[in-house]
Amino acid sequence: MVDRPETLRYPSMRGGGGSGPSRGGIGRHMAEVAIRSLRKNYGAVEVIHGIDLEIARGEFVVLVGPSGCGKSTLLRMIAGLEEVTAGDILIGDRRVNHLSPNERDIAMVFQSYALYPHKTVRANMGFSLKLRRMDKGEIDRRVNEAAEILGLTPYLDRYPRALSGGQRQRVAMGRAIVRDPQVFLFDEPLSNLDAKLRVQMRTEIRELHQRLKTTTVYVTHDQIEAMTMADKIVVLNGGHVEQVGSPLDLYDRPKNTFVASFIGSPAMNIIDGTVQGIGASGARIDLGHGTVVDAPAPPGLTEGARVKLGVRPEHMRAGETGLPIRVRVVEPTGSETHVVCQFQDREVTAIFRERVAFRPGDAATLALDTESLHIFDGASGMRLGA
Repeated sequence: MVDRPETLRYPSMRGGGGSGPSRGGIGRHMAEVAIRSLRKNYGAVEVIHGIDLEIARGEFVVLVGPSGCGKSTLLRMIAGLEEVTAGDILIGDRRVNHLSPNERDIAMVFQSYALYPHKTVRANMGFSLKLRRMDKGEIDRRVNEAAEILGLTPYLDRYPRALSGGQRQRVAMGRAIVRDPQVFLFDEPLSNLDAKLRVQMRTEIRELHQRLKTTTVYVTHDQIEAMTMADKIVVLNGGHVEQVGSPLDLYDRPKNTFVASFIGSPAMNIIDGTVQGIGASGARIDLGHGTVVDAPAPPGLTEGARVKLGVRPEHMRAGETGLPIRVRVVEPTGSETHVVCQFQDREVTAIFRERVAFRPGDAATLALDTESLHIFDGASGMRLGA
């Protein structure tokens, strides 16, 4: 027996969620998504551990995290492709836990294009509307409008085999757009494309969102995609939410060492240390073997405490005092140079925007930008002074 949709009396979110048909063109209606104490078990194994998340109307939210963190499972639960063990999912003002995917007013774009090879682009894009027995004139209007948005008009009578990978992905997106859903769901849609096309397509997806304003939930393991596309990033780890915020919030003020290490490429350098002293101008952090650096002194920092010092690669420079390192690898990219170094028993990476003359094997000292350092608790890894 399938439950009928319910309206739950949760506190209202921004805007109202409508679920009726659009008026006046594609992308005219959208809904907020609310996830409440959501859990997912496979047998005795719990993989999603009580997640709470609010996604505003028209927001572009990226779920990001390492393989196995639960991001695709969470997306599939929103889509109705995975059952909910406990908790609630609301789309607009409807509780959708027990609704089938086609009753949720969502459209999903998968990693694989999943196009019908024997159907033209036009037929692929309009197929779901045909199954709904929609009027042919309305199907043609929606397909033509989506094709114009995606630059597919010249290819409407071609078959998928005659298209490039990027064009096939646009057709998959067009098939979602014509449904005019309240929510778009993207499950790593760019992972099958080459590096150059990935960059192009992520720009096109972002521009598409800016045009349609449809609420979007996007899954990727690529934190560069997350940083460049999202209004809001949700960092997942082991079925838990580590942090939610804008890309720059997460980059500038990571909640813990996991987020600090995951967001940013190259990753933040994390170095163990001990607070040697605290004064009016800040703290002195002993990094071992005679290396002591100046750092901010956030509230709660105490002398003798074990800490983890975080420094972004771009906040290091050649200097006379700082970290004594030996250069291992020099990676020129054109606009900047990445220098991978050995500091004591760990690897650190520095980024130089000017041309540098480092060679593998060189000994040097890297000065740290004191005001840009991050201090984390040595045991928990949580940011101090957050």
